[in-house]
Amino acid sequence: MITAHVPKVQTEPFLPIYLEALRLDTIVDFDLYILIGKDLILYRASDLPFTEKTRANLLENNVTKLYVPAASRAKYQKYIEANIAQIMQDKSISETTKAGIVYDSTKLLVKDVLANPTLGDNIHRTMAMVETQVGYILKGQEAFHNLLKVMSFDYYTYTHSVNVCTFSLAFARALGIDDEEQLNLLGTGALLHDVGKTKISDRILNKRSKLTPLEFELMKKHPAWGVELVQETNLVHADSYFPIIQHHERDDQSGYPHGITGDDIHTFGKIVGIADTFDAMTTHRVYQPAVETFPALKSMLACTGQYDRKLLEIFITLMGPTKTGNL
Repeated sequence: MITAHVPKVQTEPFLPIYLEALRLDTIVDFDLYILIGKDLILYRASDLPFTEKTRANLLENNVTKLYVPAASRAKYQKYIEANIAQIMQDKSISETTKAGIVYDSTKLLVKDVLANPTLGDNIHRTMAMVETQVGYILKGQEAFHNLLKVMSFDYYTYTHSVNVCTFSLAFARALGIDDEEQLNLLGTGALLHDVGKTKISDRILNKRSKLTPLEFELMKKHPAWGVELVQETNLVHADSYFPIIQHHERDDQSGYPHGITGDDIHTFGKIVGIADTFDAMTTHRVYQPAVETFPALKSMLACTGQYDRKLLEIFITLMGPTKTGNL
């Protein structure tokens, strides 16, 4: 039932959500809008239950996305995190849609984490969401491909964090790591790998020109700052620190913050280091356009000695049918 009219989409922020993310016969506690032409129309008030009839009516009218006011984002995120297990087990929801729901909700979660990285509740939520993503990734190669379809390749710290986590978990599976506990530890570290950047100003993070030597020295501190922030919570396993502190270390000692050799870089650090570089190269940034997958992988392969060659070749195989011999 249409009950009210609101300003056009461009003038007021709304969060697009999947229709399938809403559980039947629940009070969602946030208003739901639909897009009609260029206008967003209030479709369901927050105090009304979302029923089978409601969903059927929307599907009959080819409505697959709804919109939540940005002011209600926290309520929506709380609702999704409380229902994510049911959503992932719902056989009526397509795997691609499940991937979209996991990806989008993880992005929203990372925004919260970056806003307050030492809040214990945010860390607990992070670990719970990683468990969900691990469960999905363990379904096999098709699950990873579904996540690739919904990924955002416009660079923001929160999208980059989710992408790196996704790549890292799929990469670990390709390496034969299938122990859920290990994958959860890796995924937690991967999702939090750039949390130290919260101590660096946006002016430096989004600078369009080359960083000055002083600015770069400041940037090189973010891995150590990330570990310090996570340690403050006293909630994260020590193995999850490796992706945070080591994702910029390189086998030939050219990395930072400690310039250690390949023998001293933990497997988690190597995995996330490769995933981090690949995503940074293949996403659009304010100061550089995205590089296509093939040239990015070729460029990484040409960085002789920086990455573990065996691991990099497995990552290249994971990312497509092109074999390293053709690069």
